Amino acid sequence: MPTWLEAGLWGLLGGGALVIGALVAWLTSVPPKAVASVMAFGSGVLISAVAFDLMEEALRTGGLVATACGFLGGAVVYLAANLVLARRGARHRKRSGKQQPSESEQSGSGAAIATGALLDGVPESVVLGLGLLGGGSVSLSVLAAVFISNVPEGLSSTAGWKNSGRSARYVFGVWGGIAVASGLAALLGYLLLGGAPPEVEAVITAVAAGAILTMIADTMIPEAFENTHAWTGLIATVGFLTAFTISLA
Repeated sequence: MPTWLEAGLWGLLGGGALVIGALVAWLTSVPPKAVASVMAFGSGVLISAVAFDLMEEALRTGGLVATACGFLGGAVVYLAANLVLARRGARHRKRSGKQQPSESEQSGSGAAIATGALLDGVPESVVLGLGLLGGGSVSLSVLAAVFISNVPEGLSSTAGWKNSGRSARYVFGVWGGIAVASGLAALLGYLLLGGAPPEVEAVITAVAAGAILTMIADTMIPEAFENTHAWTGLIATVGFLTAFTISLA
């Protein structure tokens, strides 16, 4: 199998976890505390991937300066995009309750929410493609982190979309489109950055890490804390330890 195709399929697999979470939320009534607990677990998993896979790889590849610049740049770019989308109705896109506006309450919120969901998913997919550069293999720990964290993201967001009156066509159209976009992001990450200087690879990896960490703090942990409260830290710690153990395997 061509490596570029393999990169795309890994990205598609990671993005497909969003669809799995969406199906669970659409077909069943998941208790809010269960949704929040899984979200807290996914947050811990992603934090581990950022710390022990993405940042470590960026530092090894391009050095501290490139890594630090990319990391801060990713956080700033994500924050700026998120602020714009929040004003258009996407602030609570990962919330499972009734915080999300319907289209009648805020026109254009559907498009903003879909764009926000895409913003959340693309950075982690790009790094899956980067892992295959130079004859390498996809990082099992990063893939596991993306997949494990995407299930609660799809589950929580879909529960909120359902409560705000979004249709099944909208819900699964968004998640299906993001799954495909995740595959394309991984594929393009491999194709466009093949042969790039190590510093460039490091910056891109660190940009993704900064965007992911900002996304966790801005959207995932608030949803988790709303219903798990004092248990959030412990559950996130278990997720962190799970991903850390996978990275050592």
